[in-house]
Amino acid sequence: MINFLKRIFSGNKGPSLDELVAQGAVIVDVRSKAEFDGGHLNNSVNIPLDVLKSSLDQLDQSKPIITCCASGIRSATAKNILKSRGFREVRNGGGWASLKRFDN
Repeated sequence: MINFLKRIFSGNKGPSLDELVAQGAVIVDVRSKAEFDGGHLNNSVNIPLDVLKSSLDQLDQSKPIITCCASGIRSATAKNILKSRGFREVRNGGGWASLKRFDN
């Protein structure tokens, strides 16, 4: 109930990050390879923002996607790119460190 109310009042529509992960979401880390190599979630995929548009074939459009980066700025851009390319369930997860609860 609390998550539902948070989504209503924060303007977020759709499932929570927890629900997306439960649905098999792919976490896409859009930081550079060097940043990714310096620390990342074990279950994340690294597709740097500057090559995302040319790497869309690496992603399954039928799976939910959570984008992340260092602070949430590049991941917001990545979310918009993916949505504009037909990916339906995409959420900006913000900074990768904030998603550590999903690290497997």
